[in-house]
Formats: sequence, structure tokens, C-alpha cells
Amino acid sequence: MPSDVNHVVEFPGGYTRSVGPVIGRFLSELRDGRMVGVRTSGGRVLVPPTEYDPDTGDDVTGEFVEVGPVGTVTTWSWVAHPAKEHPFDRPFAWVLVRPDGADTALVHALDAGVFDAGAEAPKFLKTGMRVRPKWRAERTGTIGDIECFLPEVTMINPQAKLEFRLSGGRALHRYLEGIAQGRILGSRCPVCEAVIVPMKETCPRDGVPTTEEVELPDVGTLTTYAVNNIPDPRAPEVPFVSGYVLLDGAGVPLLTLIAGVPADQVRMGMRVKAAWKPREEWSPSVGNIKWFEPVDEPDVPFDEIKDYL
Repeated sequence: MPSDVNHVVEFPGGYTRSVGPVIGRFLSELRDGRMVGVRTSGGRVLVPPTEYDPDTGDDVTGEFVEVGPVGTVTTWSWVAHPAKEHPFDRPFAWVLVRPDGADTALVHALDAGVFDAGAEAPKFLKTGMRVRPKWRAERTGTIGDIECFLPEVTMINPQAKLEFRLSGGRALHRYLEGIAQGRILGSRCPVCEAVIVPMKETCPRDGVPTTEEVELPDVGTLTTYAVNNIPDPRAPEVPFVSGYVLLDGAGVPLLTLIAGVPADQVRMGMRVKAAWKPREEWSPSVGNIKWFEPVDEPDVPFDEIKDYL
């Protein structure tokens, strides 16, 4: 309450009013953990229900229709600095939610998760997102029986960890030795003469042992790529791009991260170069190369990379 308040209007014991049969039915259903709307003579379902059609002024039909509980956000407003009167003491959103089966929407609070005061709205908060009510355990027949709305569960992120010892063989061992020295090593097939990178002991195309070690430059051409919106600890930010880079002189593209350019500006045929970690951080690990990033060279025509997609 502001410190300069000098008037108070209060109804000790609460303000008692009759809600009528339409709103009363809506509140009674809320108390029982359900949402209902009322149908108009034109067939629309109004939620929250009213006693008349706001478009025509006609009485509603009295036919109640159960709606939701899942609904769609039709618009929203982010509250970065909640006031003490708000339902949360941390950032949240006011949303208009149209329950499934309804033609109108009701306003309520959306709990988007835990955010620091002043935080910007999360990226997942948007018109069209699917939400469902969080009911209070003790309900009394008020709109407050819905504590808030929560986003529908669209993905899970269980902790997953598998510990094992990898014996990569001579080719992988040699490849990682090269990476530890800042060199990218491949192996040449004696039949198709393609240079395979990371180097392998046999050619995946011809099935014959590779015979020649070849050092490749850390420059190549992006042949194809994907924009990813799920966080990855190796990626600098979300969205990030993963793609296949055909190193100059190689016959097989290398899967890697693409960075140093906005995701919407990445393109097939783009020339890229490896971004290495600082030399003092090098180890026998592919992680020595953080990602590939664009270089100031003309794009390679599609016809020259179409066989490496």
C-alpha cells in the first residue's frame, strides 16, 4: 500500500453479491475443477460465460459446454517487475487463453518458470503456445481456483550419462595425434582415391584398406546444414548451426558446428575455416576445433558440391 494513502474503501467481511445462474454455473464448475462456456444462439461458445451475446445482445441459450482444460494463448504481456498485488513475486505473463472448444478467451496469469527480476520474456513465450490450468488443491468457486496456467509439456531433458572406454584403433589414434598438433589428417583410398576425414583404416565406399596419410587444410566448403534450437553445451548460442564441411582436398564432408555468422545467413556453398581453441588448450580431442566460421571468399557453386550433400 502506498505510504501517502489517506482513504480506504473496504467491505468488512467481504462484498456479497449474487452471481446469477450463468456465472454461478461457471464458478461452480471451477470449484469442481472444470471449465464450461455457454452457447449463444449463433453457436458460439463464450468463456467466461455471460448472460447475453456481446455481439447481438440476445440472451444466451443456457446450454453449457465443457471446454479445455488445454487452451491456446491468443496474446500475452510480460511482467518483468511484478507489483505486490500480482500473483507472483517474480516475472510472469498475463495471457489471454482460449480454451479448446471455446470461441472467446479469458485472461489469467501464466507461470513461465523462475526468472530474475527484470528478465526479458523467454523465447518460448509466444502467441499460439499451448497451456493448461494449474488447479488449486482447495477450491471455493472463484476464478482464483485456477492458480495460474502452465505451458504444455513439449519436451523433456532427462539427465543421461554413459561412461565407457573407447579404443579407436590406429586410424583414430593417429587422427587425434594430428589434432593435438593442430593438423587435420585424412587417409586416401587406393581405389576411389577419395581422402577420408577423420582418417579411417578402410574406405567406407570400397571396403579396402586405406594406404596413404594426407594432411588437409582447415579450410573448406559448407555442403549442407541444419539450424538447431535445442541448447548444446558445445554451441556458442541458440539457435546454432551444425553442418557438413568438405575440407579442400577431401572426398568426405566433416560434421561440425558453424558459428561466427547469424543462423539465418548460413548458406550452402559458403567457404569456412576452422576456429581453433588457444594452443595451450589443445589436447588429443576433436574439441580443439570449436567450430568453423565464414571466410571472405566467394561461395562455391552448388554443382560443385551436389555430390557431397
